[in-house]
Amino acid sequence: MVWDYAGFHRFTIVSKDNDFRQLSFLKGPPPKVVWLSVGNAGTDLIGDLLERSRQRIAAFLEDPEEGLLVLELGSLDAP
Repeated sequence: MVWDYAGFHRFTIVSKDNDFRQLSFLKGPPPKVVWLSVGNAGTDLIGDLLERSRQRIAAFLEDPEEGLLVLELGSLDAP
C-alpha cells in the first residue's frame, strides 16, 4: 500500500527497509526510493547522514532516470 500510494502521488520513500530497495529494482520508479543502509544507527546519525547528503538527494530527485539512491554512514564525507 505504501508503494502504490507513494507512486500515485509522486512521493519519495526514505527507508531502512530492504523491501523498498528490492521493489525499486523490480518495479522501478515511481516512487523513488532513498534507502538508508545504516544498520541499527540511531536517529541522530541518520539525521546527520540525510543533512550531509542534501545535495545528493536533490540531484537524485531531479534525475528522471534514477529510481534508487543508497545512503550509507560511511558516505557521510562523500560528495
